[in-house]
Amino acid sequence: MDNPRQTVLPSQRLWSKDFILINLANLFIFSGFQMLMPTLPVYAKHLGGSEAVAGMVIAVFAVSSVLIRPFAGRATDQYGRKGIFFLGLLIFILSVLSYSWVPGVGFLLLARFIHGFGWGSSNTAISTVATDVIPENKLGEGMGFFGLTANLSMALAPALGIYIMTTYTFSSLFLTAAMLPSIGLVLALFITYNKPNPDQARPEGSLLERSALRPTLIIFFVTMTYGAVVSFLALYAASLNIPNIGPFFTVYALTLLVSRPIFGRLSDKKGFDIVMLPGILCVLATMLILFSAHTMPMFLLAGFVYGVGLGAVQPTLQSMAVKHVPPFRRGAANGTYSTGFDLGIGLGSALWGLLAQAYGYNMLYLWASVPALIALVIYFAFGRTKPTPTLDTR
Repeated sequence: MDNPRQTVLPSQRLWSKDFILINLANLFIFSGFQMLMPTLPVYAKHLGGSEAVAGMVIAVFAVSSVLIRPFAGRATDQYGRKGIFFLGLLIFILSVLSYSWVPGVGFLLLARFIHGFGWGSSNTAISTVATDVIPENKLGEGMGFFGLTANLSMALAPALGIYIMTTYTFSSLFLTAAMLPSIGLVLALFITYNKPNPDQARPEGSLLERSALRPTLIIFFVTMTYGAVVSFLALYAASLNIPNIGPFFTVYALTLLVSRPIFGRLSDKKGFDIVMLPGILCVLATMLILFSAHTMPMFLLAGFVYGVGLGAVQPTLQSMAVKHVPPFRRGAANGTYSTGFDLGIGLGSALWGLLAQAYGYNMLYLWASVPALIALVIYFAFGRTKPTPTLDTR
């Protein structure tokens, strides 16, 4: 249950009981989430949808996630992390189970829209809990490891989801995708949750945290590329007679497992710029590789380069978003940052669906290089931040 403890000393070790539990819970929750990313567009086509509808399956989910995140972020600051986390997770699980019973794509889009509310709430809350339990002088490293749990799920869950979908049934897929976050919920029961001081959790505060807007804008353009990958890579590979693109996600995620903690420590010690430049360039290069890919080795190369790129960019930008905000605004900062993350995936998926329908899958990846280039320009024109030593005020 919520605990009013407030002080976490900078010297506290990173691998506390709560940090281990929050990582394990996040692993199982993200596994249920990642199983559906490459498979739901295929399910939409199975129900009679077009490429544009397949993209909308990702887009409507992102829209509802974006709508709820600012409110969920402020609610975690005002009322505590636990209630928002558990309510969102329950909506998440029930929505996944409902996919087996939808009679058509219209009902699938409705269920997916509701699912986004659960994901946006639970993910905002669990990210805020992670920033609560990580000592501030190890924030980059800690968020790197926390993100690894999501990345580890990418190493297994998309390939597992595609395997279950092709070997068994969609119902088996959805049952498995609901069971995994249920395990995460049980683990989360044993976490000790910080309860912000009610005198500091100002209800009149803005839904969005201003200091997080720059990294939010950058991650928006970066995750537009991710929308192209998760929504259409399986369909693109199938059009090239590659029936199982799961190894791409495995290579991508294993690369993230190695790169995220390395880049997290590097950003803590050397600053953000030394990490962001190669990271965004790798994201850009990935889209160009996918544009020209025709064989599995090319797809695997793209997975490796993408893993390096997002392994550098994601933890760095999330650290930038929360590093200099007080504890009673961490929920708002995480909500703001995650809004850009989801909005980039959602709008990107809708846009890429239209482009794929009009020009083909390979051309959408050429166009997907444009957001990566914009992200690079924005970072070096507006978003560069030199980290300064900060005292832990928790």
